Amino acid sequence: MSHHLDSPLSRLDSRLNLTDLYVFRGATGTVFVMNCNTSLAAGAGANGQAGFHPEGRYEFKIHVHGSAYEELTYRVAFAEVDPDRTQALEMHRLTGPQARDDMAGGALLADGRTGTVVPGEAGLRLWAGVAADPFYLDLGLLGLVNTAVREGTDIDLSGWRAEAAANTFAGATVHAIVLEIHDDDAWLPSDGEIAVWSTTKQATDLGVCWQISRAGRPMVWPVFRPDGSETNTTHPAGDRTTHGKHITDLVAGVVAARGTSDDPAGYGAALAQRLLPDVLPYRTGTRASFDFSRHNGRALGDNAPEVMFSLATNSAVATGLTAAGTAGTRSERFPYVVPSA
Repeated sequence: MSHHLDSPLSRLDSRLNLTDLYVFRGATGTVFVMNCNTSLAAGAGANGQAGFHPEGRYEFKIHVHGSAYEELTYRVAFAEVDPDRTQALEMHRLTGPQARDDMAGGALLADGRTGTVVPGEAGLRLWAGVAADPFYLDLGLLGLVNTAVREGTDIDLSGWRAEAAANTFAGATVHAIVLEIHDDDAWLPSDGEIAVWSTTKQATDLGVCWQISRAGRPMVWPVFRPDGSETNTTHPAGDRTTHGKHITDLVAGVVAARGTSDDPAGYGAALAQRLLPDVLPYRTGTRASFDFSRHNGRALGDNAPEVMFSLATNSAVATGLTAAGTAGTRSERFPYVVPSA
């Protein structure tokens, strides 16, 4: 029985809470990874429930040719958790106007179960299940950055030592959905510019779906909207109108206090323009890299927090952590994440 999502608790269900999005070159094509349901939320009311939400929809949204709206959607849905802790799943492809239509059914491309590699049309591969979390950050540093950005002050690093940083996410797990679209696929360009975001939605007994969470470029909202306000339920097409001035002003404040630009407002406006709309750009067929100079997809080992902290402050902010420390959470072979029992 679905519900109206009329309580804060239902909106905070960890099974529908996205934590990360990755897009990169795989062995046979373009890989999309959506992570949710972190083990760090275990024991917090509705959080910590097992599996993927059986009334949820997990969607990869893909813009092509610079479109403001998605023209291709891959939608994954799950059945109830079985006694063996696995779930049946299906994935549909929606194209054109249907890619933006919650009521459209789309074309069934693959069906199978969590924890196993599910083959599909045109050589695609799908995997969903519990995996080691590849994200790495000492949340103590995020707190210092958040304070500076919120208050328009310099970052107080007097008590921070990068060499003593500890990964808050070490040992954590997530529920991951990994989709690899083969280069031979007729719908996704194998050598072209795309922009990607992911979203979770929940069906209601009103015959509509509510958008619960969305993710594009990493660390944009944890830095600039840490309370999650005005982000999860909206579409990227409205980001510049809704969040442009907000981000511009926040960046100008911290950059002025830090003394890292002769034109803080100009730098803030340029960064807001670069980061919005919150979609992750990627040129298919190329090596992904989310770094200071270029955002071209995101590999599982990219140090996204260090990039975003440094961009937000226009200065080097070292997290003290490297991809080498989380090598055990990544694999060279599909599904590229490391399954966890």
